Amino acid sequence: MNRANSVGLVSPQKIPFESPLLLQSGQTLPRFDLMIETYGTLNEAKSNAVLICHALSGNHHVAGYHSEQDKAPGWWDNMVGPGKPIDTNRFFVVGLNNLGGCHGSTGPLSKNPETGEEYGADFPVVTVKDWVKSQAMLADYLGIVQWAAVVGGSLGGMQALQWTIDFPDRVRHALVIASATRLSAQNIAFNDVARQAIITDSNFHNGHYRRHNTIPRRGLRIARMMGHITYLAEKGMGKKFGRSMRSDGYQYGYDVEFEIESYLRYQGDKFAERFDGNTYLRMTKALDYFAPADEYGNDLSAALSHVKAKFFVASFSTDWRFAPERSRALVKHLVRAGKSVQYIEVESYHGHDAFLMTDEPYVRAMRAYINNVYKELQA
Repeated sequence: MNRANSVGLVSPQKIPFESPLLLQSGQTLPRFDLMIETYGTLNEAKSNAVLICHALSGNHHVAGYHSEQDKAPGWWDNMVGPGKPIDTNRFFVVGLNNLGGCHGSTGPLSKNPETGEEYGADFPVVTVKDWVKSQAMLADYLGIVQWAAVVGGSLGGMQALQWTIDFPDRVRHALVIASATRLSAQNIAFNDVARQAIITDSNFHNGHYRRHNTIPRRGLRIARMMGHITYLAEKGMGKKFGRSMRSDGYQYGYDVEFEIESYLRYQGDKFAERFDGNTYLRMTKALDYFAPADEYGNDLSAALSHVKAKFFVASFSTDWRFAPERSRALVKHLVRAGKSVQYIEVESYHGHDAFLMTDEPYVRAMRAYINNVYKELQA
C-alpha cells in the first residue's frame, strides 16, 4: 500500500439518530443511522470542519484505506489528505453515506423498526433537502455550528448549494463542482431509462428482490453501463479506447469485440455486485427532484438572496451531462444576488468524471481556494 500523502488506515463510524425525521415527501423515518468517516482533527473552536457530499454512487469512504489489503483508496483520495487541496493537516473532514444509501446509512437494506423486516421497496424516496436536513443533525451531533466549507461534485454539488439556502448561517464556503441548479429534461430522461432497466428486470420483484434471494443484476448492469457512457467524454473515450478490438477481424456476433464494450461490461458487472438497486432508484429520483428555486417562484436569484456563503464553482469543457453553461447559470444568479463567487471552467477530456480526476488547472484552483478558506480561519 502506498500511503504517501494519504490519511492511511481509517475506520467508518455509524452514528445513530433516535428522533424521527420528517421527509419532504411527508413520510417519516422513525429513526436512522448515518455512516461517516472523519479525517484530521477538529480544532478547539470547531471552526475547521469540511463536509464532503457524495455523488450518485459515492459513499462515506472519501480517503484513505480500510485495510492493508485494499487495492484502491477512497473515492476522492487525490483531493483529501495531508498536503492535498483539502488538507487534513489543517481541516477536520467529514464524509458520509447519505440516507437511502447502501453503504451503512439507513436505506432500503436496513431493518424497518416498525416491522422488523428489511425496508426494501418500502424505504421512502428521499431528496437533497432531506439529506441536508440529516447532515445538519450530524453537524449538531459533532458539535459543529458552522462548516468552514461544504464541498461536492455532481449530486454532491447540489447538496452544497442546498446547504447554503436551507442553513445560510451554517456554511462559510460552498464548493459546487460539475453540478447544476436543476436537471435538464435530457438528464431526467437518462435517469428514467436507467430506472426502467432495473424495474423491468425479471428479478426485481417489485423492489423486494432480496426476499427472493436475488438482485436485479441485469438491470443494474445496463443502468451502470448507460450511466457510465454519460459520465465520459467522446474525446476521452476515443483517446482511451478508439476502435481497438480484442482480436483480429470482425466476429459477426454479439459478444465482446471492441475494447470499449469490454470496459463497459466490466464496469456494469462490478457495479451490480456492490450497489443496491433500490438505492439507485432513490438516488436518481433525488437528482430529478432537485430544484432549489421552486419554493421561491422558480426565481433562483430570490432563492440565493439570503445566502451568506462564498462560492467556488467549477465546470469542465467536455462535461455534457452537467455542461458548463449550467454552472455559468448558477454564477449569473449568484452575481445577480450580490454574492461572492469564483468560477473556473477547466479544459478536460474526462467529461463529467473530471471532478474526480487530477487535471492540473482544476487541482490548482481547488488548492488556492481552500488555502484562502484556511487563511480566513487564522484571521
